Amino acid sequence: MTRQLKRIAVRILSALGCPEETELSISIVGDRTIRRINRDYLAKDRPTNVISFSLQEGVTIGITPHALGDVIISADTSAREAEEGRLEPFERLCFLLLHGILHLCGYDHERGSEADARKMEQKERELFRILKKEGLLSPTGS
Repeated sequence: MTRQLKRIAVRILSALGCPEETELSISIVGDRTIRRINRDYLAKDRPTNVISFSLQEGVTIGITPHALGDVIISADTSAREAEEGRLEPFERLCFLLLHGILHLCGYDHERGSEADARKMEQKERELFRILKKEGLLSPTGS
């Protein structure tokens, strides 16, 4: 599954026009860990599905030009959301990875306007269709 997530991340970054040298950290954690991260860094004392930390904004901008940032996904929340939405668990995990990468690339549905949120949702749908069409949304990539 790790290799497949890497393939998916590379494909997403490529579709977004990121340079081939782009570096990305992906962590899959449990609810307890993501809740702690959410509390300590974002002042929200609850688990969430995905958190992104950019290395290309604020005080870290330009320090490592090819390092895009970190995407942290809660496997527990992802699995719950997949079950609630009657989705394939790996597809939900991939969607959260896509969502996190889009945040790192400047898309924002939380702090921006409604138009920004629509733009992000449109890009999510577009890229998710590409992943699906190319057969990347299974843990084995087949």
